[in-house]
Amino acid sequence: MNSVPPSGRAALRRHDREILGLALPAFGALVAEPLFLMADSAIVGHLGTAQLAGLGVASALLQTCVNVFVFLAYATTAAVARRLGAGDRSAALRQGIDGIWLALLLGLLVVAVALPTAPALLDAFGASATAAPYGTTYLRVSALGIPAMLIVLAATGVLRGLQDTRTPLYVAVGGFVLNGILNLLLVYPAGLGIAGSAWGTVIAQWTMAAVYLTVVVRGARRHGAPLRPDLAGIRASGRAGVPLLIRTLSLRAVMMIATAVAARLGDADVAAHQITLTLWSLLAFALDAIAIAGQAIIGRYLGAEDEAGARAVCRRMVQWGVASGVVLGALVLLVRPLFMPLFTTDQAVIDQLTPVLLVVAVTQPVAGAVFVLDGVLTGAGDGTYLAGAMLVTLAVFAPVALLVPTLGGGLTALWWTVAGLMMTTRLITLALRARSGRWAVPGAVRA
Repeated sequence: MNSVPPSGRAALRRHDREILGLALPAFGALVAEPLFLMADSAIVGHLGTAQLAGLGVASALLQTCVNVFVFLAYATTAAVARRLGAGDRSAALRQGIDGIWLALLLGLLVVAVALPTAPALLDAFGASATAAPYGTTYLRVSALGIPAMLIVLAATGVLRGLQDTRTPLYVAVGGFVLNGILNLLLVYPAGLGIAGSAWGTVIAQWTMAAVYLTVVVRGARRHGAPLRPDLAGIRASGRAGVPLLIRTLSLRAVMMIATAVAARLGDADVAAHQITLTLWSLLAFALDAIAIAGQAIIGRYLGAEDEAGARAVCRRMVQWGVASGVVLGALVLLVRPLFMPLFTTDQAVIDQLTPVLLVVAVTQPVAGAVFVLDGVLTGAGDGTYLAGAMLVTLAVFAPVALLVPTLGGGLTALWWTVAGLMMTTRLITLALRARSGRWAVPGAVRA
């Protein structure tokens, strides 16, 4: 006999529709983003090894510059969703526009730093003498698109906060297609080489930014929200983003430490580590889609001062996260024999990779809960706690990971610290906060 009353089942179905309605398009948009780099790599790879190596280092730098500012999307989503939940769409759009102005200012600052320092940055990241000139060219041209990339992040946050994840999907797919066409035309028929690939990406990114700005500006005019920059609003957006920036930097530090430790274990180990990171990133896209839905929905509930609804949807999203982790873990186990040959035929690498993928598979349910809870607390504007929790996680993870080579542990032991220790520590800190209920602060603005 079903113990859930009809009213409870109706609420669950309503939550499920909300979650899926936001998460599925968000997943599509997330997957489309790395396709930009894949298209560039596929096209530039035919120019030569030195060009591809230069692209690899430059694109890693470019991704770092952009990913550090992912708070532009997350903080904006939470703030806009709160005001939407409070019934003030004009204030929601005004908040989003402040975030876009902040993105533009930060983008211009990054460009001012990146252009003159490009050769030094390539050298610091280990680019070879033959690859460095190509990497410098790609980085300097691509840097011109950084303001557009940050505007896209902030504007995506605006639309997510307004409960719209379909428009970002359409824009991401359109941007990917345009990027591919431009790269093909500019690299080969136009004869611009690696610079052509960079220009194609820059044009595609600014086109995406223009589409987003058109959508946001139309909404602002329709609801009477001002478009001019507001210094107080920009400062507020910046303050909200600082804790999330700390969280992001701490998380990147975890992955950098893991890569540095893997490099000390041997060539086969670091090769297997990089393959595992590729799979880990793909799995993260699927789980992050549910987290993005959590940011938008939780912010809206709290803006409407519905704390009970926020807690209920939090519980349901955690269930979704764990279930998704179980499914993804099972898929990893099933496709493992097919997945490994796509990346390597080196038996030494495969021997290292086999047990590591098992670790990744069995820890996916934990990862699912972590991603969802992180999204819930982000949507609630609980950034200060998230920053502190991630610093605690880094403090727990770093000494254990650094001891792996000393204690004779191999790559499997390292990944138990990444997927096991690190994610379990995050789960404990986030679950304690979720259970306390102190994250559920109602109102159009988090006090």
